[in-house]
Amino acid sequence: MTRVVISGYYGFANAGDEAMLAAIVGSLKDIIPDVAITVITGNCRMTRENHKVQAVHRLNFFAIAAAIRRCDILISGGGSLLQDVTSARSLYYYLWIMKIALFFKKPVMLYAQGIGPVRGIKAREAVQKVLQRVSVIGVRDRDSKAELMDMGVTRPPIHVTADAVLSMHPVDKAIGLQILEQKGITGSRRRVGIAVRNWQGHQAYKDAIAQAADTLQQREDVDIIFIPMQHPEDVAAGRDIADRMKTRAIVLDDRYSTVEFMSLMGCMDAVVANRLHALIFSALMETPATAISYDPKIDSFIHLIGDRVCGTTESVTAEALASRVSQQLAQGGLEPAIKARLNHLRRQSLRNAYLALRILEGRDGVRKRLEQHRRSL
Repeated sequence: MTRVVISGYYGFANAGDEAMLAAIVGSLKDIIPDVAITVITGNCRMTRENHKVQAVHRLNFFAIAAAIRRCDILISGGGSLLQDVTSARSLYYYLWIMKIALFFKKPVMLYAQGIGPVRGIKAREAVQKVLQRVSVIGVRDRDSKAELMDMGVTRPPIHVTADAVLSMHPVDKAIGLQILEQKGITGSRRRVGIAVRNWQGHQAYKDAIAQAADTLQQREDVDIIFIPMQHPEDVAAGRDIADRMKTRAIVLDDRYSTVEFMSLMGCMDAVVANRLHALIFSALMETPATAISYDPKIDSFIHLIGDRVCGTTESVTAEALASRVSQQLAQGGLEPAIKARLNHLRRQSLRNAYLALRILEGRDGVRKRLEQHRRSL
């Protein structure tokens, strides 16, 4: 049995992070059939039930050390774990997890990570010192590679792959339609989904979204539906914006699975979001999306698919939002060039799991187990 430990921001009901975990687990199980996965998480029960893996709590340090001591590889990722904008403490926490694995002489892989921003001088030095000792680095965009190189990370080679979620396949829209029907959303009116988070007390983008939503309802005769990617924080953000509107909006307030979120995005005719994985889900379901940036990771993804952001949480205007969404409603679906880029990114995303497999096959005991398993098939 091949034992893998995964470290990341899991178990906090964040749709994007849970989707990343689902994608990583699925990819590993596809290529390593005898794999046993343990996830370091904030909610062991949720993680075990949703992902069918073993789990240890992120604050149970003895259990974490024991799991890593028994494993064949530590996977750190995906997501933006190594950044100090939201918290420097979390950056040091994820580095500490890697240092435990290095202490036990276990290979460490960064799996489709988005790096930075890392602003503190000591934090940058700490990242460089630890990453120089890991076995493989996979980052989700060129900006992340540039950030690591700027920190002085010279080994191992840095592989530019793609966000883990991009390896997922589209899901059935009937799932989302059933959710909408249960909320009383039926009929033939087009739908505009809005998936936003609060950000550092900024208010201007909320006013802009509210005004744009009013304009779209009057101009395009659409339903406005707020979709919470993280519960309950995004429910509050959606209600805040809905309260600023003059017209009616629907705020979904339940917790949803990765499949349900993807299906909901597929049921929209257009999406407005400053949540990265709302943008990714929309792209996977071929729903055009308008991005509002609050973090370089938004700009990086939008650039990767050949699109552009509509503005930032400080600069976006109602006029720009309404105009962009109206254009997308008129075009009806993703542009062919964006579809082509997404197909390329899906292939790049699948490379992450094969990089992990390459490391495992380089370990004698694991290689023998994998060969025995293949002969038994």
